[in-house]
Amino acid sequence: MVSHCIFSANLSNTSPCLYAKDMKRFQYNGKDKGWHCNTVGLYMQLEIVKKIKEQWPQRCALGVKPVHVRPSNAWRIRATSDVDKSVEIPHQWYNLIADLPVKPPPPLHPNTLEPIKPEDLSALFPDALIEQEVTDDRFIDIPDEVRDVYSLWRPTPLIRAKRLEKLLNTPARIYYKYEGVSPAGSHKPNSAVPQAWYNVQEGIKNVVTETGAGQWGSALAFACSIFGLGCEVWQVRASFDQKPYRKLMMQTWGAKVHPSPSTITEAGQRILEKDPSSPGSLGIAISEAVEVAAKNVDTKYCLGSVLNHVLLHQTVIGEECLQQMGAIGETPDVIIGCTGGGSNFAGLSFPFIREKLNKKINPTIKAVEPTACPSLTKGVYAYDYGDTAGMTPLMKMHTLGHNFVPDPIHAGGLRYHGMAPLLSHIYELGFMEAISIPQTECFHGAIQFARSEGLIPAPEPTHAIAATIREALRCRETGEAKVILTAMCGHGHFDLAAYEKYLQGDMVDLSFSQEKLQASLANIPQLIA
Repeated sequence: MVSHCIFSANLSNTSPCLYAKDMKRFQYNGKDKGWHCNTVGLYMQLEIVKKIKEQWPQRCALGVKPVHVRPSNAWRIRATSDVDKSVEIPHQWYNLIADLPVKPPPPLHPNTLEPIKPEDLSALFPDALIEQEVTDDRFIDIPDEVRDVYSLWRPTPLIRAKRLEKLLNTPARIYYKYEGVSPAGSHKPNSAVPQAWYNVQEGIKNVVTETGAGQWGSALAFACSIFGLGCEVWQVRASFDQKPYRKLMMQTWGAKVHPSPSTITEAGQRILEKDPSSPGSLGIAISEAVEVAAKNVDTKYCLGSVLNHVLLHQTVIGEECLQQMGAIGETPDVIIGCTGGGSNFAGLSFPFIREKLNKKINPTIKAVEPTACPSLTKGVYAYDYGDTAGMTPLMKMHTLGHNFVPDPIHAGGLRYHGMAPLLSHIYELGFMEAISIPQTECFHGAIQFARSEGLIPAPEPTHAIAATIREALRCRETGEAKVILTAMCGHGHFDLAAYEKYLQGDMVDLSFSQEKLQASLANIPQLIA
């Protein structure tokens, strides 16, 4: 195939006959001020650049050189700043547990109520991930094969939201770490890729999982397609119906997808007997996936949030961000992230909490959750099951009760009854704050963000955006020029039905009754710990 390219060097002060002897191959376009050429492949493009440099030494010395190449046969040239070039994909994941003054309470075996042993988890996870779950090591090396896949999209950009700052008329400087550039469109592949890789290393043939909005399911389906694993996903019914294109993404990458609750598992059947129209929950979907993994020796379970090894993998976000902010000489005064199970928030914040513990920085670190599912701000800190059926270990966490089924808000990834035990622990230690925001305010902020910055956020990070806007407006009132760092953990290209509801005025704020919450909390196991 013949490749057509445009070199848009400014030729306005040069003769169009510079390459007269090569006019059969080159044609000058005076309107575009560029040389048009027909060439076979990238080699000829490089030869042109070489010739320009040879014949225009004085122009090259002034820094004038071709700045845009547009080949037609699927080549993509990524523009990067000097700061971007100085940032490396991390070589290690960071384990916050190693630096905590008080270690988190251990998970308990659901039958014996004794601290869980590594062998108790072997039916669900490969040995390497179990080791990462319980380790006190400060850093864990990232396998080269995992870093190689990471390089498809990492390092991810740190972007200053100058247009949003201008819209809000705030003296604050707003930065967001954008994880939507991954193949799955979110931060979730940061853990999906290593989980799939470790399973393959132990000879596992299939993995199963749950997903809410579909971000995690999409990420795991992508990772399994890379490494040749079978993948089966139980997607929360409300999101399965709201977000059909997430299901199609998973299927495109080869995964089987079931709405949860389903009739395939005993856990799903019991839920449907009680409520045939159940919208589902992440707790129910976890029960279904865990049941299948426990019954099949060639199948393991993968989890997209909550557990220590998942939060560990996500720290590539914060480690990169530390490099990027250091390169531009900025230090965050406020760090804001959305929280459901906690993977995105932990990934951004944990490396910064390390620096805070070392007294190098002192930012306010703020988690933001939906008012319809506020585990940190309304839940209790107690041992509870991670799933609805009570099949998982008991974990000490902020929980609304494992039977709690949130209303079907559009931020499906935040509809989890509990918070990651490690995040719950550092919340109790006072290293972070938490607030809840209703979804209409979140989508109002999302519209402001989209119309100023251009990116359409997924419903989950709209919570962080709304909190960021609150903070920026507060700075406008006080005159403080704070540096605000937030996590834009994914794009909303497959969530446009939610935006349609908001734009049409049909979105309402969902909450829950105190009676519903109290009934759920009453079913939490009564343990003294």
